[in-house]
Amino acid sequence: MKMRVAAAAVASAALLLSACAANESGGEAPGGDSGSGLTGTLTGVGASSMASAQEVWVANFQTTNPDVTVNYSPDGSGAGREAFAGGGADFAGSDRAMTAEEVAPEALAGSRCAEGSTAMNLPVYISPIAIIFNVEGVDELQLDAETLAKIFKGEITNWNDPAIADQNPDAELPDLQITAVHRADDSGTTENFTDYLNVAAPEVWDAEADGEWPYEGGEAAPQTSGMVDTVTNGTGTIGYADASRAGDLGVAKIKVGDDYVEYSPEAAAAIVEESPKVEEAGLSPNDQSIELDRLAEGDVYPIVLVSYAIACDSYADPNTAALVKSYLGYIASDEGQQAAVDAAGIAPLSSAVSEAVAGSIAAIQ
Repeated sequence: MKMRVAAAAVASAALLLSACAANESGGEAPGGDSGSGLTGTLTGVGASSMASAQEVWVANFQTTNPDVTVNYSPDGSGAGREAFAGGGADFAGSDRAMTAEEVAPEALAGSRCAEGSTAMNLPVYISPIAIIFNVEGVDELQLDAETLAKIFKGEITNWNDPAIADQNPDAELPDLQITAVHRADDSGTTENFTDYLNVAAPEVWDAEADGEWPYEGGEAAPQTSGMVDTVTNGTGTIGYADASRAGDLGVAKIKVGDDYVEYSPEAAAAIVEESPKVEEAGLSPNDQSIELDRLAEGDVYPIVLVSYAIACDSYADPNTAALVKSYLGYIASDEGQQAAVDAAGIAPLSSAVSEAVAGSIAAIQ
């Protein structure tokens, strides 16, 4: 996938998930070695998709490291990458990996990385992207890639269109205009969704994968919470969001081969297992980014996001390096992944991916 280089800037801290209550709650929780001697403040900015997981990760880590404050601001993937490159964050959360060009030393000259350092992409959060909808009287919906692409491109505009009706013979589809909702911000969720549409329905979706919405029309909503609120409060609405945030909204099944597959952590994990590691000249030797195979068949769910923690190979400040290694080591651990399974319904890292990520984190200096 071709990605644009984000301009270096400091992201806004609209919402800080510092989980200060964790420091007041007492009790034991996973998240590092209490008595480790870690002190200081760690700042992350990035994907709103992993906000629920970051809340529990931060709370657990601070409980067992009471002299550490972790702030994670879910301003969106684009904002996270910009903050990291521009020196406004120690690590970023992003629903797509940074490219070799973006992690080159010259691109990180204003960051908190040591001079000459590159950065690494570490998968820590795997989740389906749910196609959420709000259509009165319709509880179940089945869609193939071509129909989904035409809906979001504005070529299918009514819920009783034959292309939808033919796939849903048992549904009472109303004569109602479709309101397709997309993200207003530069979003990794959008980038993963548009990547799927481009790969699975290229004759309709002729725009390459991009974090910024590529077509005119539809309704725009900021961040994951804005997407969910807009679909929930609208009429005849359809959108896309991290599955952990779907709530009581209807969620479409997506056609894979001859079957329609419902999203699940297991189906999301299955497609990740079928996908190779990215091989791109210039990436850090410790990079663990994944090239998702959107056309894999079987019991897989193809609209998946892999969210990355993006960290320096080497930090200018040794204490920051120690904090990053400890925090990222926790969230990628079995304990950290299970905490996110319980809080956000993610698909935990496989043992092979977890081992590779742990090795990369251990190499941070």
